[in-house]
Amino acid sequence: MSTNEISLRPAQETDALVLSAIHIAAIKALPTTLYTQKELLAWRNYQDKPDASKILKRMKVETLWIAIEGDIIMGFASFIVDELIALYVHPKYQGKGIGRALVQHFCDEATRQGIDKVITTASLYAEGFYLRLGFTAIQKAPHYLRGGVVVPVTKMSKTL
Repeated sequence: MSTNEISLRPAQETDALVLSAIHIAAIKALPTTLYTQKELLAWRNYQDKPDASKILKRMKVETLWIAIEGDIIMGFASFIVDELIALYVHPKYQGKGIGRALVQHFCDEATRQGIDKVITTASLYAEGFYLRLGFTAIQKAPHYLRGGVVVPVTKMSKTL
């Protein structure tokens, strides 16, 4: 699969259950090398089964875009103006340029709005990915998850 086969489109309410499943699957696939099992469980909101309601709430305040091939949703990104809030690719499709395409789309949208710098909060697993895309680490910071769980993350930015 090349990025030429990946299509991007705005997420629709009917996509919400699949997006929740991708979020859960992506976090479940992470090893416990940088975060504990308890932290990973909190990160996926203590869910083992998809819950469309959380994604539907996000759709009211965030812009969500999905990556598809044919009718298969492979990943998604959510953002608000200049901040990339979330980026998840199903483990089955990782390493194929999907995350890169979603981040590029986010940056292109920001540029179209006259924004010259974007930010994101990267998990320790994703820090290298963002560095390869031209982001710069600003600082390590705590990130507060449900249940009072706090994990280290990296605040990052990119000049467009």
